[in-house]
Amino acid sequence: MSETNFRKLTGVFFILGAALVNIPFTLLIMNFDYPDILRQPTAEILARFQAGGDALIYTWLAFAWVGLPMLLGAIMLKRVLASEHSPLLETATTLGVIGFIVQVIGLLRWVFVIPVLARLFTDPTTDSVTKASISAVFVAVHQYGGVVLGEHLGQFLTILWMSMISGIIYNSKMFSKWVAWLGWFASAVYLLAQTELLATAIPNFQTMDWAGLYGSLLWLVWMIVVGVYLVKPKASRFQ
Repeated sequence: MSETNFRKLTGVFFILGAALVNIPFTLLIMNFDYPDILRQPTAEILARFQAGGDALIYTWLAFAWVGLPMLLGAIMLKRVLASEHSPLLETATTLGVIGFIVQVIGLLRWVFVIPVLARLFTDPTTDSVTKASISAVFVAVHQYGGVVLGEHLGQFLTILWMSMISGIIYNSKMFSKWVAWLGWFASAVYLLAQTELLATAIPNFQTMDWAGLYGSLLWLVWMIVVGVYLVKPKASRFQ
C-alpha cells in the first residue's frame, strides 16, 4: 500500500471509530439514562439494567468494541507521523493502546459480570442477606472495573496520548496548528473529569460534572478532525 493510501486509511479509521462510538452511546442515554445512572443507588442500577434485557447487554458489548477502528488508527498514525522523528511518538502510541485496552476491560463488566448480579438481585426469591452481598460485590466491581480501569486509567492514558500526539502534529506540515491546540484544549477539559472520580473516594471533593461529557465530545471531535486532515488532499484541508 502506498504511503498516501495508508495515510487516508488511517484517517478513515479515526472518522469511522468516532462516528460508531456515538451509536451505542446514544442508545445508552436513551435506554439506560447513561451516564447519570452510574452514580445512583445499587438497587436502582441493577433493577434498571435487568429491565433493559438482552438488548442492553448487546448495546454495552457494542460500546466496548465499536471504537476498535480508532485503535487501529492510533497504531497506524505512528507510521504516518514517523517522518516527524519525534521521540514521543513511540511512548504516545503505547499509552494510547493501553488506554483503549483498559477502557474495554472496564466496559465489558456490563456484558459478563453485571448481568449475573442483576439477575440474582432482582430475583424475587433472593433474600435480603444475599441482596446485601450482591450489592457489596457490585460496588467493588463498579468501583474497580469502572472508576479505576475504565474512567481513571483509560481516560487518563487517552488524555496523555492526545496531548502528546497534539505536540507532534503541532510541528507537522500535514496539519494546521489549530488542530494541535484543539487537542490540548480537549485534553484539559477531559482531565477535569477526573475530579468526579476522586469524589467517589473523597467525600465532598469539588467536582466538575460537565467535564466528562464535554471532554469526551471534544476528544471525538478532535479525532474526526485529525481523520479529515489525513483523508483529504493537502490543498483542500482546513486552513
